[in-house]
Formats: sequence, C-alpha cells, structure tokens
Amino acid sequence: MRGVVLDVDGTVLRGSTLVPGARRGLDAVNEAGARQLFVSNNPTKAPDAYAKRLRDAGVEADAESVVTSGTTTVAYLREHHPEARALVVGEEGLRTQVRAAGLTIVDSEAVASADHGVEVVVASIDRNLRYDDLSVALWALQDGAALVGTDPDRTIPTQGRDLPGSGAVVGAVSHLADRTPDAVLGKPSPTAQRIVRKRLSLPPEDCLVVGDRLDTDVALGARAGMETALVLTGVATREEAKRADHRPDHVLESLGDLPAIL
Repeated sequence: MRGVVLDVDGTVLRGSTLVPGARRGLDAVNEAGARQLFVSNNPTKAPDAYAKRLRDAGVEADAESVVTSGTTTVAYLREHHPEARALVVGEEGLRTQVRAAGLTIVDSEAVASADHGVEVVVASIDRNLRYDDLSVALWALQDGAALVGTDPDRTIPTQGRDLPGSGAVVGAVSHLADRTPDAVLGKPSPTAQRIVRKRLSLPPEDCLVVGDRLDTDVALGARAGMETALVLTGVATREEAKRADHRPDHVLESLGDLPAIL
C-alpha cells in the first residue's frame, strides 16, 4: 500500500483521546512510507483546525493531510451553487467555511420574508438546533431552494456514548420537507472520492481505506476502487460486515492490527 486513508472518530480518536491500538497503526503507516490522509465526516472544523485536533492528541497532521465533510460540501457548493444565497442549519464552524466558499449566509429572520432569495439550504450537525431552525428550513425549501447535506453520519462515536450526527439533522429536514436531498456530501459521495484521489495522486489499487463505518468508510474505498479495512473500535460489528453491501477486504480489531496488512 502506497497510500492510506484513515477515518478519525472511532478509528483514530474518541473525543480527544487516541483509540487503543491507534498509535501502533499510525507508526506502521509512517514506517511503510505510505502517504497518509485523514478523511472525516465532521463538518464543524476547517482542515487546519481539524489537523490541530489531531496534533493535540499526538498525531502528526497538517491541513493538506485532512479532508472533512466541510471540505467536500464547500467543493460541491462552489461547483453547483457559486455565489449563492444559503441558509445553513449548522454550526458556526460550517458557516465560516461556507462564507469562505463565496456564498452569502442568509439569517433565519430574513427567510420569513417573501424575497429572501435563498437558493440552497445546507443541513448539518447543530448541537443548538431549535424548532425555529427547522421552520425556516422548511419555508426556504417550499420556496424552491435546493437541499444539501454535509454528510450522512447519523451518530458520532465519543468517549462516552454515541451522539447524534449530521445525518440526524439532514434526515429531519428532508423528512419535514418530504423530499430527498439534492446531494449528501462527505464519505462516500462522488465529491469525496474525487478529492481523496486527487490528494493522494496514486492509483486506487495502491491505496487502503480504514474506518469504523461500513456505509461511509468501506463504501468510499469500494466505490473508489481501493482496498478496504473495517476496524471494530467504532460503530460497525464483525457480523454486520458479513452482510454489508460493501464487504470490507479486512476486518481488524483496531488500528493496532494494521501492520499485518501493510
């Protein structure tokens, strides 16, 4: 393997702490001289801030070695909704990234007016989600706005119990408006595949994707033509892997088993 794509939450970290076995796996990637790319479905931090989170946990990383669902969402918006007016149901970290993409953020109060001009609703994790936020999202969608989700992750592995993720908010907005999102970014979307392949600049068959989710991490690797490994330190189980649409090439107890593959 000349390139290794690593999920973060549930694979490398739980909260701010390294998952048991993660250090051994990360050291093996470095010793093998493989290109390393951290790919996360967390849209709340820009890549530089996410890299700092990894460094604070003792993991070597910089902005160029990180791709988040914020990265893929911004890339999609730049391509399909350049300079659009957007309503963001999400946290300030995502709003900052959307503004940096050249879009104008429309506040909730403005959506109540008939001429708000919202062209796209971006739905994502929001730990301060209010009933009013769902109301204005519904109105904007009823007025013809497109619906984009940052990522499909319904839950997030933490140091304690799992917490609701972006997928929960995307699902709520989608169900409320009785429509399918125009796009859901992050892993395993085509946009994420394209960015990962470009960052690695390697033949897909020379790359390995490692993560704890079958429907995002393993699906990303399988659809991109890369080898895949599921770790059992996060969401999915060995039994689920046996009946998944995209069955992983390897099932590992943790990243500590990665040296055997490399």
